[in-house]
Amino acid sequence: MFRRIALGFTDVVEQAHHGHPDFRVGGRIFATLGYPDDSWGMVALTPEQQTQYLRSHAAVVEPAAGAWGLQGATMVKLSDSDIDEDRLGEALTLAWKNAVEKAAKNKKEITRRRPRR
Repeated sequence: MFRRIALGFTDVVEQAHHGHPDFRVGGRIFATLGYPDDSWGMVALTPEQQTQYLRSHAAVVEPAAGAWGLQGATMVKLSDSDIDEDRLGEALTLAWKNAVEKAAKNKKEITRRRPRR
């Protein structure tokens, strides 16, 4: 279900990062599968989105360990019976939108930094 939803967004490609499948848009990872094992996925939320998700879906999400978690990386329990397609789809949608926005912002910054001829 995780892979199918992630690949359903516009311009998403599946690659690998540290031996785990990841999902990217505009070169930015917005989700990964299989870390620390096959029963988990990660969605790249903002810290604010993560806080909101932790409040409303505490049974199926938790911050990733360390600095990644503080920056919004959120672990999703995929094997848990409480996770459903709507909840997972909502989290993946937020992560995908975040990546699209960051990729667009980065593209604008690169364009501004190019020297004029």
